[in-house]
Parts: sequence; C-alpha cells; structure tokens
Amino acid sequence: MNLFILRSYPHVFMCRSTTVVFSWLLLCSLNLGAQDPIAQKYGNQISVAALKEQLSILASDAMEGRETGKRGQKMAAAFIRAHFEELDLIGPVSGSYYQPVDLFTTSPGETFVAVGSNRYMNYTDIAFYGNSDSGGEVTVPLLFVGNGSAEALAQVDVKDKAVLILSKNEWLVGSKSVSLAREKGAKMVFVCNTETKEDFNLLNGQIKQLYNKSSLSLEKPSPKENQRPGLFVVSPAIIDKLFGISMAKLKQAAAEDPSKKSIKKIKPVSISYKSSTDVKLVKSENVLGYLEGTDKKDELLIITSHYDHIGITKNGTGDRINNGADDDGSGTVAVMEMARVFSEAKKDGNGPRRSILFMTVTGEESGLLGSDYYTQQPVFPLKNTVVNLNIDMVGRRDAQHKDSPPYLYVIGADKLSTELNTVSEKVNSLYTGLVFDYTYNDQQHPDRLYYRSDHWNFAKKNIPIIFYFDGIHEDYHKPSDEVDKIEFELLAKRTQCFFHTAWEIANRDGRIMPDSK
Repeated sequence: MNLFILRSYPHVFMCRSTTVVFSWLLLCSLNLGAQDPIAQKYGNQISVAALKEQLSILASDAMEGRETGKRGQKMAAAFIRAHFEELDLIGPVSGSYYQPVDLFTTSPGETFVAVGSNRYMNYTDIAFYGNSDSGGEVTVPLLFVGNGSAEALAQVDVKDKAVLILSKNEWLVGSKSVSLAREKGAKMVFVCNTETKEDFNLLNGQIKQLYNKSSLSLEKPSPKENQRPGLFVVSPAIIDKLFGISMAKLKQAAAEDPSKKSIKKIKPVSISYKSSTDVKLVKSENVLGYLEGTDKKDELLIITSHYDHIGITKNGTGDRINNGADDDGSGTVAVMEMARVFSEAKKDGNGPRRSILFMTVTGEESGLLGSDYYTQQPVFPLKNTVVNLNIDMVGRRDAQHKDSPPYLYVIGADKLSTELNTVSEKVNSLYTGLVFDYTYNDQQHPDRLYYRSDHWNFAKKNIPIIFYFDGIHEDYHKPSDEVDKIEFELLAKRTQCFFHTAWEIANRDGRIMPDSK
C-alpha cells in the first residue's frame, strides 16, 4: 500500500467499500492536475545506461574511495567537472567549476620523554593522551605519588612538577587521581596502568589510532586553543629507568601505610618532555555547474550531492577500498544525469525559468564541510536561493523495504515550507508513484538524519529543503558498497522523481516560500 496515500488520506481507509475508496482516489488524482508533456518528455530521458556508466567510473577502485583531500577525490572532482563542461554548463566561480575549500587537520607532532641519555618517542614505550602543546621541551622533577590518592599526594609537594601514578585500575578519562594531581598544581601527569608489555602495546595502539585518525575542519586550529590537558601513559618496561627502582619496590612503597611516608622517600628524578601538534592544510573543492534560467533567472534552485567518501580502510586484508557506490556515488550520478537532461531541454528551447546550480560537495563525511563552506561563502546570494534538493544514497534498498514497491525516504520537505511538501507529494503522484516513507522525517528519530547530510546547512539558513535517502543497509561505510549492488532501474525511477520535482520548482509561477516564523 502506498505510504503517500496512507499519510495524506488516512480517513479514506476507514471506508468498507473498496469501490468507494478507489473512486474517491481517482477523483483526487484528477484534482491534482495533469502531467506536463514537456516535463514528461525530458523525464523519460533519464537513462539507466548513463547512470550505470557514470557510476562505474565514479565508484571504481581507480578513485581510491574518494577520501577528502586525497588523490581519488581530486580525480572524482575532475571527472564531474569534465561532465559539466561537456554539457556547456557555466563554471560560476570566476569562470571555474571548482569552489576551493581549504580544510585543516591536526596530528601529533614531535612528542617524547627524555630521562638522562635515553629519549622515548611517542608510541614506543610512551603514548601521549591529549592534544596540548608544551611549547617546547620542558624539564621538571618527576615525583612518585603511588596510586594518586589524596593520602599519597599529601606526602609530597607536586606544584609545578611532574607526577607518576602507578595503578592498574587507573582510567585515562574521568580519572579522580589525575584530576586531583592537577588540582594540586602538577605540571604533567604520567600514568602506568598496565602490568605487561603486551597490555601496554594494546593500549598504545588504541591511543595512536585515536589521535592519528584524520579529522578535518574549516577553521584553522590554534595550538593554544581547545586543548585537552594531556598525560603520558608509560610502559611498565621503563618504570625502573625512570626512578632506578624496580616496579615491585614502587608497588611496595605505594601499598604501605601512608603514616610511614614511604612515597616521600622515593627520590625525585629530573626528566624532560615535549608534546606538540601539527596543523596541516588540506585543499579540496566543491564542483559547481550553473544553468542559467530565463525570465526568473535571478532565483536559484540548488541540487546537491556529496561526491567524497571514506577512502581506503587502513587495517584489514582483502578489498580495503570503500568505493561508496551508494554513499554517495548514487546521488552524485543522479545530479550529473539531471544536469544532462536539463541541459538538453535548454538546447531545445525548453530551459528552466529559474536558474539551477548543480553542486557536488566535498567533506560531507568529515562533517558536512563543503556545504557548510558554500553557505558561508555562497557563489550566489542565499536570499535568491529558493530550494535545496539534496540527494544522498538513493541506489539501494534497506532491509525494511526488501519486498516493497519502489520507495524513497523523504526527509525535511515539510520542515520549513508546507508549500514545498505539497509540491513534492503532488509531483510524485503525477509522474513516478514512489512509496514515500517519512520514518526519518521525525526530527526526534534516534538516527537524526535531518541533521546528517548537506541539506542541513541550507536549512539552517531557512532555505526550504528536501533530503532524499534509501536507508541504512548492511554495506554502509564498508568496502562492500559496490556498483554491482546498485538497483539501476530503481535509481533511474528515483532520479525521475528528483527531476520532476526540480522541474516544477524551477518553472512554476510563484517562488516556493518558507512558512512564516
């Protein structure tokens, strides 16, 4: 049963007579208006073969998973740019199809601990947990404070010194003893919370993975801003090299009655340390193709998809390339195919009244960065932007719709403009008859998809949006998201829906308006 009908006309299904129901629906369909034969002509030109050809290139191993700022993403951008150029779309960024997007990433810089003539580099027998910058090499006394309890810390003056906490129960996040040491003025904290080299190596690997994970931002981070106080995690193998005392004797001192002041008897040693963070520039780009309208050309419809993905999985064996055929190769080729058909219509003298910007954006997987940049630095005034149609994963089925008629999740159409929602449903009923599923349209849905794709940056600017989506399937963000799993007939039918919705928005007399606040 068509979910669109269920949601729009629920009272009809209370009727017991099937004849009455379908007669009523027929009358409703007649009242929606007739198909536009010109729109139908071009909608029928959406090509399964073209979609498959484009996606087979965009989601091939040659594109290396299209990770933002990497070679594969640059190759994908060039491929999309060449397509827009071939269609004679306008490069709207001072004659270019690229809108440069400068991004920044941070990674651990030179970090070490030195004891005498021995220097231990980060991720060897030490691991720095945090992102604070010491501002160069620092030399301080290192004090042993047992398990870091209040009784242990009371035996020594830790202000402006480094401390070593020895406790297998010591956690790195929310640690009471670490917090207490800092409250008492400790300049740096060292923690040994493992008893074997193997256990330390496991923890060391986890910390390394955490801080070497690529994280991009539009704002250049300052080494002195947004710092998390750091600490050094040390291997039990170097404990005796720090104090010249075995681990067993340190444990014994920590376990004795605090009244004996055994901890105070452990002589401090002089150590040096350095922690630093490197900030690197990552150059990326949105790819824009502009089709100028006719009598309403100052008003703009923006159609988006993100063409980046998550690149190559660093660990594991076998196929490690995350091709992102569905996420979001499918949406990107839908945009490319719509650009082709609208361009054909314009060459035939049937160009849209409003202008259309076909925009494939970068950095979605890193935090909607490309669309965020565009809405901060728009090529066309946002006040002239009528609607954003965002297409992100539209080539597959999810488990909930395994045996469903052709369906589509529709998100956000009614959030800012009742008029847009009406147009969306009307166009679908006239031309494509997809089952519109509004499950994710609930802003309180646990997956919060309304906030998780590039339309959100336009919605924040009070620009009406529709987000089209096919659901979360078992290959999401995995190398198995391959072209051979795309349902191209379904992708083409959905692309026809997007096309007809765009055609109506671009050609109707009145501009789609947001509801008054």
